[in-house]
Amino acid sequence: MKKTLFFLLFLSFVSCKSKAISTGDASNNATAQKIIDGHYNNNLTFSTLYIKSNAKYEDSKQSQSVTAEIKIQKDEKILVSIRFLGITMAKALITPASVQYYEKLNGKYFEGNYIALSQWLGTDLDYSKVQNMLLGKAIDDLTKAKYNAAIVDKLYKLEAVSDKEISKDFFFESENFLIKKQEITQPSEQRKLVIDYTEYQKKDALFLPLLLNIEANQKKGKTTIEMEYKTITINEELSFPYSVPSDYERIYIN
Repeated sequence: MKKTLFFLLFLSFVSCKSKAISTGDASNNATAQKIIDGHYNNNLTFSTLYIKSNAKYEDSKQSQSVTAEIKIQKDEKILVSIRFLGITMAKALITPASVQYYEKLNGKYFEGNYIALSQWLGTDLDYSKVQNMLLGKAIDDLTKAKYNAAIVDKLYKLEAVSDKEISKDFFFESENFLIKKQEITQPSEQRKLVIDYTEYQKKDALFLPLLLNIEANQKKGKTTIEMEYKTITINEELSFPYSVPSDYERIYIN
């Protein structure tokens, strides 16, 4: 239960239960630069997002369904509250500098960095990458690397050109260059992270995912997270209350 809550605290996500927008099939070749420019032309201008969502976590040992309330102050902080049967079971506060969470079931809390989350998902993460993943943007800054472009399964594919023992592939539809899938693979470590954005919706001029699936494969097994997005409001004034009860025990994650 503790590990389940930790995963869902960081990966529970956002959107509005509304009609999915149409996406296009790639049929004409496009340069990597055109694909990157098209992706970043999509509007994500906002100050805050308030979200409610459903999430299902599953690994080889357990399966858990919860609801989540997520508050995002863009580029500054993310507050996640996990609820089970209407009761708040855990909270997490994510900032560029730190990761914090506590869970009521065992009366424990954690304060630290992104190392544990990065290890569990099999790729290096920071605040910007987590926020991008949740908002349906490429995890990496695509303007800071070189990519080869191709068409695969009617999607535009960008494959990172790198000498490192890691491959990064990004797949886009052709109508608005919305990202449909991200894959990060480390063969030497037997790690692979796949994030699928099966549907999108447009909310107040913002393109946001409607359905999201995350699959992390590592030596120790496979973890999947399925997201169903319920409600979202944009640019409301939000508070971010986070306070660890004084009698909770601090834990350390190696």
